[in-house]
Amino acid sequence: MTAPLIALEKVSKYFGTVIALKDVSFDLEAGEVHCLLGDNGAGKSTLIKILSGVHRPDEGTISVGGEPARFGSPRETLDKGIATVYQDLALVPLMSVARNFFLGREPVKRVGPFTQLDVDYANKTAYRELRDMGIELRDAEQPVGTLSGGERQCLAIARAIHFGAKVLILDEPTSALGVHQAGVVLKLIVQSKARGLGVIFISHNVHHAYVVGDRFTILKRGKSAGTYAKQDISRDQLLNLMAGGKELVDLEAEIAKLNGKKARGAS
Repeated sequence: MTAPLIALEKVSKYFGTVIALKDVSFDLEAGEVHCLLGDNGAGKSTLIKILSGVHRPDEGTISVGGEPARFGSPRETLDKGIATVYQDLALVPLMSVARNFFLGREPVKRVGPFTQLDVDYANKTAYRELRDMGIELRDAEQPVGTLSGGERQCLAIARAIHFGAKVLILDEPTSALGVHQAGVVLKLIVQSKARGLGVIFISHNVHHAYVVGDRFTILKRGKSAGTYAKQDISRDQLLNLMAGGKELVDLEAEIAKLNGKKARGAS
């Protein structure tokens, strides 16, 4: 049996007296989309930083390919094939698509005793990689600021795949996108899965997650509320677990009372 690409076992993180994460466990297989769902304050951001090497867990273990791993920096996670695409995407709007694609890993060529950026290679590679992802650029030298939100997400994901990522961690990739652009990103997630990558899709949008997800782990106030395979749970059940069924019922009752008072006051 093949070991998971990445596995967390009872991972906890504390900031002084604040419990950010407590005993969180889940794993990710190759060719799988594992969705981490949770509302604001659920612990998603802390978990992202642990997986990307920004924070070290205070308790618990992380393994990569079945081998224990401790990430001391984001560079170490990249070296192990784990790439994180944050909401801000780490793109420079005024720079070209190609320059952003190779940002920090610029291809160079030798000209006499000097080296210089290999612009032609960078442009052709960026154009080809994005075209393979379904994004047709006018020109690889166009500024990133001219791309739509969905196209920028695709650029960041394509860049991670090109540089050898085996695990993609996507931080709320559809949160600020319209319906069409969100659809572009969701299709790209499915394409990444088909290539054999493991995708950790972090979101508070159950509707987007349910379309592409294979398994779902729900975080609530820093703790796991369980992991569920898609065939074992419906979209509505996920919504109730994430939002808290009782909380929704109580909220509906409270709003009904407020509406009743308003109606009586108007009569």
